[in-house]
Amino acid sequence: MVSFVISLLALVLGYAIYGRFVEKVFAPDNRPTPVMQKADGVDFIKLPEWKIFMIQFLNIAGTGPIFGAIMGAKFGPSAYLWIVFGCIFAGAVHDYLSGMVSMRNGGIGLPEVIGKYLGNKMRKAMLVLTVFLLMIVGAVFIYSPAVILGNMVGTVSVWVVAILVYYVIATLLPIKEIIGRIYPLFAFSLLFMAVAMLVVMITKWPSIPELWDGLGNKAAETSPTWKDNIFPCLFIVISCGAISGFHATQSPLMGRCMASERMGRPVFYGAMITEGIVALIWAAVGSYFFYADPQPGYEVMATGGNSGFLTPAPQVVNIICKDWLGVAGGILALIGVVAAPISTGDTALRSARLIIADFIKVEQRTMRRRLMITVPLFLCTFSLLMWQISSPDGFGALWQYLGWFNQCLTAITLWSLTVYLVTEKKQYMITYVPAVFMTFVCATYLFVSRQLLSFPDAVGYPLGFAVASGIWGYYHVWHSKYKKKENN
Repeated sequence: MVSFVISLLALVLGYAIYGRFVEKVFAPDNRPTPVMQKADGVDFIKLPEWKIFMIQFLNIAGTGPIFGAIMGAKFGPSAYLWIVFGCIFAGAVHDYLSGMVSMRNGGIGLPEVIGKYLGNKMRKAMLVLTVFLLMIVGAVFIYSPAVILGNMVGTVSVWVVAILVYYVIATLLPIKEIIGRIYPLFAFSLLFMAVAMLVVMITKWPSIPELWDGLGNKAAETSPTWKDNIFPCLFIVISCGAISGFHATQSPLMGRCMASERMGRPVFYGAMITEGIVALIWAAVGSYFFYADPQPGYEVMATGGNSGFLTPAPQVVNIICKDWLGVAGGILALIGVVAAPISTGDTALRSARLIIADFIKVEQRTMRRRLMITVPLFLCTFSLLMWQISSPDGFGALWQYLGWFNQCLTAITLWSLTVYLVTEKKQYMITYVPAVFMTFVCATYLFVSRQLLSFPDAVGYPLGFAVASGIWGYYHVWHSKYKKKENN
């Protein structure tokens, strides 16, 4: 628990110190923001800072910092280090700069930002990949909550229709009508659940693995069937809570609602640090569940059945909440497992609508033009949903690639932000270092992960490092040419 407390304090200090440094590098000023220039009553709507923060937090969080942190806890205390350093020096920087650069360019979406700094070919590629990712997120977050709700009341098919209809309405209506009204409540519920877990953990003060006990792979030591190496698997398993490319698709949504650039640090950087705190709490809870001494949490709770080291993250949440928080915990678990993914799904599809609108340059002030994009978008999403329902194994195999692609999107976004900082003559190392690291993570994961190509380590790691080195070298060729051009 001492390592956990130190890590918690480090995240708070990271926001106060490094967050201010990153803000100074970007240098927000008093120029008119997109909402001051393009107010349309639909997507560009001025909102108060507290509400923007709560919506941004829920947009980027959902269940990601809960489930990912619980699975990452299986690796041991190294999960704390990744959450702390990843969040402060990579994730929060990524979220802040992707949101601020979008604002500086009229509130454009992520593919437009990437295209401006990495070229038009990359812009087109990112449009396809980003929209596809967002549609899959929407489809998955229709079906998985529907299954949970269908097991409680009604049928799965009824809930699928109900959630789909809600998604359509939330995607079409002005952002203040639904998202602006209910998201702060859901965000508060997630925060309340995290704080409740924190209070219980401090009260229990369990003996869980500490950083000085070693950073080795605890899962591999405990389970002979566990094959995932800390590098690169930990950095894919824990994305939300450390760094996630999906966040860069969400930041422009809130950037279109800010009345001042100076709101960026508390909203973008602050929401990511808050998500890191939530992830850290759940990593400690997961550590308690799997590794507490003298006996793991699942043995203390004596739940029986499907419990122990292989317990799925959603079931860990349910067991922990109900055991520690009773009826209130069950309600909060329901919000976390059902409402949070639904909120992530609808903003994913709203982002997809806006990204497509930016690409084809169609204004979204009128309902008719919003429907032009929304109808085909939802038809494609519905097709993916039907595929998932009819072929769950096939879609599950595809979903395994999404965690990897999410972090690939992170690396691409960081490279585009690095180019932005270089061309603006700002301190580019704040994005360059995490860009290099995430490039090596994604390249090696492609070759060595059991979920992807699954090459032997002796082959996969050299191949991964070779691919990453090639990308790294390509950037330096560009940088060298750019400096020569500037000097001439």
